[in-house]
Amino acid sequence: MSPVLAGVLQLLALIAALALAYRPLGDYMARVYSSDKHLRVEKWIYRGIGANPNTEMRWPAYLRGVLAFSAAGVLFLYVLQRVQGILPGSLGFASIDPDQAFNTAASFVSNTNWQSYYGEQAMGHVVQTAGLAVQNFVSAAVGIAVAVALVRGFARSRTGELGNFWADLVRGVVRILLPISVIAAIVLVACGVIQNFSGIHEVGQFTGGSQQWNGGAVASQEAIKEVGTNGGGYFNANSAHPFENPNPFSNLFEIFLLLLIPFALTRTFGRMVGSLKQGYAILATMATIWLGFICLMWWTEFAHHGPAFEIAGGAMEGKEQRFGIGASSIFSISTTLTSTGAVDSFHSSNTGLGGGLNLLGMQLGEIAPGGVGSGLYGMLVMAIIAVFIAGLMVGRTPEYLGKKIGTREIKLAACYILITPALVLVFTAAAMALPTPGNSMTNSGAHGFSEILYAYTSASNNNGSAFAGLNADTQWFNSTLGLAMLLGRFLPMVFVLALAGSLAEQKPVPATAGTLRTEKPLFTGLLVGAILIITGLTYFPALALGPLAEGLAT
Repeated sequence: MSPVLAGVLQLLALIAALALAYRPLGDYMARVYSSDKHLRVEKWIYRGIGANPNTEMRWPAYLRGVLAFSAAGVLFLYVLQRVQGILPGSLGFASIDPDQAFNTAASFVSNTNWQSYYGEQAMGHVVQTAGLAVQNFVSAAVGIAVAVALVRGFARSRTGELGNFWADLVRGVVRILLPISVIAAIVLVACGVIQNFSGIHEVGQFTGGSQQWNGGAVASQEAIKEVGTNGGGYFNANSAHPFENPNPFSNLFEIFLLLLIPFALTRTFGRMVGSLKQGYAILATMATIWLGFICLMWWTEFAHHGPAFEIAGGAMEGKEQRFGIGASSIFSISTTLTSTGAVDSFHSSNTGLGGGLNLLGMQLGEIAPGGVGSGLYGMLVMAIIAVFIAGLMVGRTPEYLGKKIGTREIKLAACYILITPALVLVFTAAAMALPTPGNSMTNSGAHGFSEILYAYTSASNNNGSAFAGLNADTQWFNSTLGLAMLLGRFLPMVFVLALAGSLAEQKPVPATAGTLRTEKPLFTGLLVGAILIITGLTYFPALALGPLAEGLAT
């Protein structure tokens, strides 16, 4: 079987699996966040944290809950790393340095999971399970909660109430992320992913000699790493490591897991606003961009010229032989179009244009389908921008889902789409201008610039994947990347929740003959165009200096 055909068949199988799960999971999540009943275990949690789940919150109170909970998570994870040396199960590893502990705490709480440390050589069992794995659950649940709050803003009228953050957080973990992760972990163990608490032991090599490896609760962390679009690997090689991702089936299953909830949330959205067609329009937009990027990645990686590439069947450098170009391309596009950051190949080894596609996927805002929760609310903000553009064309006040998009709403949407590019470009410019960060670059020229641009794009968009070739374990990168992660995660949430509150206070506007039909293919095309044009205008100069220059030169 040719590598191209194998890739196509894997893509078709993946689409079929996502289609089968779309309706039941999407409807189930809508029921979870619409129910007024609480499970017994949830009541215990509410009593433990002193929260009243039946109290409705306006957007400032909802935001305070998000920020307070996340700040406590950063502090707890930072302290846990700093005292690792005296914890049981530390495997003899020392405590983490302050700058790296801050970077890691900011990374996992912001759902970024950027790792400037070697996983199996730095973190013991307690930090991995009680710290990092727990944040994989709760940071993903925070993202879903904010998305649900925005959906309620569209669904409700004449009230500023958006639900209860603590109830949304607990339900996301208990009813959605935990059950899916348990099933996923069992499947991964059956595939050969390890799950134990063994210490360090010697592993023989085919070429002679040996290596030291430690075991760990890898399958359980791998499951929530993908389901929650987190991405942090138990081992430094991430999903390219055979202990995390042993065979082609496990590879395809992990891609399925990281796409599962982001795509299904579009049906949850349609169900909660009372129009499944609106959910299908958002789904079509996400799927169009995702499939288009995969096809472009295949074109750049399979059709690369040169004798070595022709013998290997394409650009195999940096890719695992057991996955091949087709599956590796699907994985890299899926992980950068979501906020996952898991990798099964080195993105730095992609062709110049292939690396540029991974960069552009993150720079779109990771909305196709995006991270758990963050992809949906990012796409809805872009839908508001697209409706506004359409309104300008016909000289009519724009409306979306029965809500007028006025001055306040468009200002909040504009702030949302501007904050991340500002973080990426300002930090990249500073790193290129100062001598110290430049010393961390393995490569010079366009590829070296791409390494820096990729790092701050990944951090600010809460992706977490790395371009490789950049030594990010320095005080400069640990500090600035950590700051970019926190600002890139929580500043957009401020604007999203303020937007949700503004929409919820409006009274519904009846549709008329002049109302733009946002459930039609025309709107899907307009939304795709708005996303690509806005991102292209923002990032094109930076992309031209890096991956485009490298790709055209080769």
